[in-house]
Amino acid sequence: MSAMVWSEWLSVVAVLLATTAVALSVVALRRTRPARRIPAVPVVAVEPPATATEPLPSTHATQIAFVCNPSKPGAAELRDAAIQACASRYMPEPMWFETTVDDPGVGQAREAVRRGATTVVAVGGDGTVRAVAEALAGSDVSMGLVPLGTGNLLARNLDLPLTDIDALLRIAITGPARAIDVGWLRVERYEDTVSDDIAEAADDVPGASGGRVGAAPSRGAGAPTRDHIFLVIAGLGFDAAVMGDTDEDLKAKVGWIAYWFAGFRHLNGRRMRLRVAVDGGPAQPVRLRSLLVGNCGKLPGGITLLPDAVIDDGVLDLAAIDTRGGIAGWTQLVGEVALQGIGLRNDLPGKIGRIDHSRCRTVRVVADGVEQIQVDGDNIGQAFEVSARVDPGALQVRSATVPATAAA
Repeated sequence: MSAMVWSEWLSVVAVLLATTAVALSVVALRRTRPARRIPAVPVVAVEPPATATEPLPSTHATQIAFVCNPSKPGAAELRDAAIQACASRYMPEPMWFETTVDDPGVGQAREAVRRGATTVVAVGGDGTVRAVAEALAGSDVSMGLVPLGTGNLLARNLDLPLTDIDALLRIAITGPARAIDVGWLRVERYEDTVSDDIAEAADDVPGASGGRVGAAPSRGAGAPTRDHIFLVIAGLGFDAAVMGDTDEDLKAKVGWIAYWFAGFRHLNGRRMRLRVAVDGGPAQPVRLRSLLVGNCGKLPGGITLLPDAVIDDGVLDLAAIDTRGGIAGWTQLVGEVALQGIGLRNDLPGKIGRIDHSRCRTVRVVADGVEQIQVDGDNIGQAFEVSARVDPGALQVRSATVPATAAA
């Protein structure tokens, strides 16, 4: 059987499982009286901030800078298009910086700001977006996006036209800016088991961003403390293991579908034992496959993992994911995710595949053993204990439209 036939067979199996799960869940919802749900983590009601940061006005005097990952397909041709886009709007010629192996974009974005850029456009994948956001968080310099990656997570959640380069350039340089929240993940034990080139570049480059409030220098050999930025979702457990095990060559060929193949290899992994404390409350013991901390919730493939998450509400959304019973539990979980994507919730008790939601501003997680962790799709290693917090309205991002709450 060839590799192509194998991949097609797995895709058919995934679609059949999802379709079957949705059908079974709809039937169960119609025939069974919903019962009170038992959340896997405490549900904490949090009011959004009283005021929203006003959007920055567009201006023809804007100095644009581009920070580009040159390894991405189409990156070389984009420079001429960027120059033309600025010239056609009577703007100064944009500055152009390229990322390197040693610096994925943090230093380049800071240099752009030092040289007078009022908007810095991230050209690349989710890693480049994280790097530019790391440099700009907490400042009044806005970030534009020209997504060239596999996931393009933030661009999806901002509803940007992913395949229309002209529209992307127009929005990146003249679109209204909106203030979005920024998430920060801190590894409490132990940072020396983690490798995040973006956080490391932020430490190495002078001029730390105001967004890294609470970040601390090394506390001695083998025990540094850093904040790892995330704009979409951070997590530990199954999702992080899948991110770390995804074949990069396959991802370059088939895009985000490569994550499904990695996921099949981890379906029989062990469940985590965690203690989860939200907003300084008491720690609650849970057993899970994954714990996700989200700023927004859209994923590739039309999947909405966190349906209640809003990118500028000043809170984080937690998703506690668990399955039992082998493939049957995973099938029910797929159905759960599919249903919530169309606005339906299955609150039936005794489910062997479930996803429970809650909200918070801070969360602390202690694991019984070392667990894989990821930020915006980048596996950064393993840790015993992590915490996360939200920095409300800390990043200005160019978008197609300003939400009604900000416009008001």
